[in-house]
Amino acid sequence: MTPRPDSLDALRARFGDRYKWMMILTVMVGMVASIMSSTIVTVAVPDLSRHFVIGQERAQWVSAAFMAAQTLAMLLTPWLMQRFGLRRTYLGAMILLLTGGIVGGLAVDYTVLIAMRVAEGLSAGVIQPIPNIIIMRSFPHEEQGRAMGIFGFGVLLAPAMGPTIGGLLVQSFGWRSIFFVVVPFCLVGIVLGRKLLATGTGASDNDKPLDWVGLTLVSVATVCLLNGMVELHNPSSAQAWVLFAIGLVAAPAFVIHQLRARRPMLELRVAARRQVAMGAIVGFLYGFGLFGSTYLLPVYFQEALGYSPSAAGLVMLPAGIALGLTIPLAGRLADRMRSDRLVMAGVMTLGVFTASMALFSPATPLIVTMLFVMLSRIGLGLIATPLSLSSVYGLPPEEVTHAVSMTSFMRQFGGAAGVSMVGITLEWRLRTYGVNLADPSISAARKADAFDELFVGLALVIMLAAIAAWQMKSKRPVGARK
Repeated sequence: MTPRPDSLDALRARFGDRYKWMMILTVMVGMVASIMSSTIVTVAVPDLSRHFVIGQERAQWVSAAFMAAQTLAMLLTPWLMQRFGLRRTYLGAMILLLTGGIVGGLAVDYTVLIAMRVAEGLSAGVIQPIPNIIIMRSFPHEEQGRAMGIFGFGVLLAPAMGPTIGGLLVQSFGWRSIFFVVVPFCLVGIVLGRKLLATGTGASDNDKPLDWVGLTLVSVATVCLLNGMVELHNPSSAQAWVLFAIGLVAAPAFVIHQLRARRPMLELRVAARRQVAMGAIVGFLYGFGLFGSTYLLPVYFQEALGYSPSAAGLVMLPAGIALGLTIPLAGRLADRMRSDRLVMAGVMTLGVFTASMALFSPATPLIVTMLFVMLSRIGLGLIATPLSLSSVYGLPPEEVTHAVSMTSFMRQFGGAAGVSMVGITLEWRLRTYGVNLADPSISAARKADAFDELFVGLALVIMLAAIAAWQMKSKRPVGARK
């Protein structure tokens, strides 16, 4: 029987060995669009705060809502790929991201804006695990580090350029323009997806039902815990503690349900393997610090150091380029040496240079600020690929998807928690120092004190991840030098 021309076998026969690289290129476009939608908005937070007349505890939801939705959607990717196949899953996510960008850019109400950030986050969450799944399934072990490094270099051009492009757009055209910038990427991703991704699931379990009970429990736990953090800005409100109580009941209920379910949404038993459990802990801690600092930096540059939106974006440009160059190098190194050592080195570098941000002042030369931010992102580049590899090293193929989803979920949940806590803590510390960011008469030095405390706290959280990384103890790759 002749296979369909858009089936996996037909596409492999047509394009040969390069087809796996063509798949990576296609999903890279989607990843760039989703990452761009995540990172570009941080430069616009001060502008959004003024436009909608909101404080930091509400403004942070522009990032936190995206990340919360992204975190939950990651858990759906294995089921969606089994049920609908790679092609339909990817195209559906790209259409949702396109819709979020267009409607979000036209929003006149803050609630609609947040709803579109949720839509974009859902799309990004579905897309994010797909590249790792493709690499683990389609590339031999000795090529996986290289594949992740090359893919990471392409994808990390988005955070390299995102804040810079966002700063220029916000300064020239206003905050609405940052939503529309993802539209061309989405259109290209849809065209490539229709042409190069295979139909069909390639799985024997494509009728597996969705675990609605598990999805409901994890959604309630995530939303209640994150909203509880937001409500902490009002210590006299009982709502925060009610939300925390609900979240702390729903979270263990989700774990128990997943362990007992015949067909769980997330196979938590893979956490019994040390590399998966420690990888999830590292992911949570460094995600907390990374995304918290990524949200904080553009606000800090504009409000405490007095930079314009374009200058704030420009500071991030060398850091993003350095990150993009470090990722392929880390991928090559992960094929030759123990990846847990690379993760530890990256965690410590990221933590030290995040803490160093507390030394900045409006008098600090721009080039020095650029250098320190760049060095912190080199540390990040040493973490991403080795962590992905070491947390799934030696797992049987049927466990890889669940392990990738678990570690990705924990990283993103840590990131969502980090952004929420940064927004709330910043508002609290500003109030303690009697600072209103909207008041131009307040000196930058007074504003900077609150930011400095947050950078030190984030650095401590990041460096805690080194303890878990030490416990991963991944084996030396085959062929590595003694």
